[in-house]
Amino acid sequence: MSVSIERLEPSRETPHAVGESPLWRAHEQALYWVDIPAKQLHRVTPADGEHCQWTFPEQVACFSFDAFGTLLAGGESGLFAVRLGQPGVIAASDWQRLAAPEFPAPGMRFNDGRCDRQGRFWAGTMVQDMSLASSAGSLFRFDAEGRLSAPLVYGLVTQNGLGFSPDSRTMYLSDSHPARRRIWAFDFDADTGAISAQRLFVDMNRYPGRPDGAAVDADGGYWTCANDGSRLLRFTPAGELDREIVLPVSKPSMCAFGGRDFDTLFVTSIRPGAGANEHDGHVFAVRCGVQGLPEVPYAGLAGTFSAAGV
Repeated sequence: MSVSIERLEPSRETPHAVGESPLWRAHEQALYWVDIPAKQLHRVTPADGEHCQWTFPEQVACFSFDAFGTLLAGGESGLFAVRLGQPGVIAASDWQRLAAPEFPAPGMRFNDGRCDRQGRFWAGTMVQDMSLASSAGSLFRFDAEGRLSAPLVYGLVTQNGLGFSPDSRTMYLSDSHPARRRIWAFDFDADTGAISAQRLFVDMNRYPGRPDGAAVDADGGYWTCANDGSRLLRFTPAGELDREIVLPVSKPSMCAFGGRDFDTLFVTSIRPGAGANEHDGHVFAVRCGVQGLPEVPYAGLAGTFSAAGV
């Protein structure tokens, strides 16, 4: 099966330090993503290359939109509703905290997050200094009524890899810290959002890289970005590796399906502190002959801000 890999912004010279959380908005035919330490949200329309960006008051690592265009963002101090006006610095009046967990250790923030197919937002936390190898991270669920759950999974070092099977019967979660490198599967109750029967799905110690952000395709294949492994790896629902795509970056960070027919995997990347190449820290469009599914918008937030200007 043929594969094409293109840099999304070939003329952009400034790389992202930590590009993360790509998300395709079909009605805009546009890709959004964040650069975490830069506190920036980026938007590009691949058809014409138009690029714009917003600056948050704090670091944001994961986000979703509701049906009206309000952003739900996971940051350093909680979950926020964000109204995107003109590109630039987001005003305090457009930044509203909705919920916050009790962080059990200093220096924590939200990390990987996305909505399930029923519109609930799931996100995990981590201690930002990965050298501490702190297992203070947890996984949370934020429902359509604006209720943040108690921690549902404990003891995570670097939470990542959230994904949901097309039939909403399985949830995936990974820990990408070098000391963990594991992907788990859970039974998922679509009606209640309950998870159970945690089990090892893939031991990434058997493969190149660490399991960072992920996406699930229309056939149920689980695609993980092999951070430090320069690869995309696809695992079948049985946990068997059946596709491997080498990328021109050393630290791919997260992937998401998009494009007009949802046949493109958009991949963000991290620029390493030493030994970076010209592509590290940029975003790529990978066409690999596989179709994905649209991301589901967050089911809440309607009415958080006036519809005018959202």
